[in-house]
Amino acid sequence: MTVNDLPAINATLNTISAIFLITGYVFIRQGKQTKHRNCMVSAFITSTIFLICYLYYHFTVETITHFIEPQWFRPFYLILLFTHVVLAIAMLPFIFLAIWHAWKKQHEEHRKFAKWAWPVWLYVSVTGVLVYLILYQIFPQ
Repeated sequence: MTVNDLPAINATLNTISAIFLITGYVFIRQGKQTKHRNCMVSAFITSTIFLICYLYYHFTVETITHFIEPQWFRPFYLILLFTHVVLAIAMLPFIFLAIWHAWKKQHEEHRKFAKWAWPVWLYVSVTGVLVYLILYQIFPQ
């Protein structure tokens, strides 16, 4: 494994995180709190590992990947990337607050933050995979 393998690893981590998020949501809807907690903690750990790998990659290999071709798709890619990055940053306080309140067993407060954090976190995980697919598989740059 080399540093050049990290984009594929990052996409895999985002996929796994999305699976944990969806499974955790299903479990809480079924009233399975322990399974929900385990999935959400796993999603958090997976996303944390992703962030470490992502930062390592971008600080060692390149600071930014430029989308050049095809030009017709560039605006779609940039909108996707922009929403992905902005929401990835914006969701962090909501995730931390949701985890904090869950840890403190303050379930109403947890739900209040989780209802915002969960869909945004899922969006960021899925769009992270899409960014990878666009840059490295569909339209390799």
